[in-house]
Amino acid sequence: MIQKVSVLIFLLCSLSVCSQTTVKIGVAKYNGGGDWYGNPTSVPNLVAFCSENLKMNVEAGTVDIGSSEIFNYSMIHLTGHGNVVFSNSDVKNLHDYLLSGGFLHVDDNYGIDKYIRREMKKVFPDAEFEELPYNHPIYNQHYKFPNGLPKIHEHDGKPSQGFGIVIDGRLVCFYTYECDLGDGWENPEVHNDTKEIHQTALRMGANIVQYISTH
Repeated sequence: MIQKVSVLIFLLCSLSVCSQTTVKIGVAKYNGGGDWYGNPTSVPNLVAFCSENLKMNVEAGTVDIGSSEIFNYSMIHLTGHGNVVFSNSDVKNLHDYLLSGGFLHVDDNYGIDKYIRREMKKVFPDAEFEELPYNHPIYNQHYKFPNGLPKIHEHDGKPSQGFGIVIDGRLVCFYTYECDLGDGWENPEVHNDTKEIHQTALRMGANIVQYISTH
């Protein structure tokens, strides 16, 4: 009986520790002139959504891509419309962060594509962005997206696509292209989004947060 009680206490303590694990999201500050600071309400809204709907402890901050502080974050969120430039020290820092278990989410806010592809080649010269299949776990967390990445905003009539960089079997970077996911996280009145669009974007964002907390 004593043994069973001890096992029960151990399991309850383990669950308590897991429930208290904090996922930290860092909004990436980078050089090159791109508006890394865009969508100021998006990540705070995602944090609140995950806390309420997934019962997760999630925090957010801003971090320079070249700072050692990125190692304090579970996920780095990088967005913008324009140019992105990683210095040699940025490249090494991001490379080491991702190989040590970190995760990068790049969200194309329309116009970042050619720049982020160029810069990520510096980080992983031998890796390519590959489109993730619809059955990938990132689309099948608490919320199900059987058709892959949702389309939040329209620009050039292109479909939304979710690309990934996989290193040694682990997804280290998820790139949401032609989707405007972060715009959808913002307060709905910013882009005149419907409640449905806003919720869809937040659910996909919550899947990313949940994925990195379990992989």
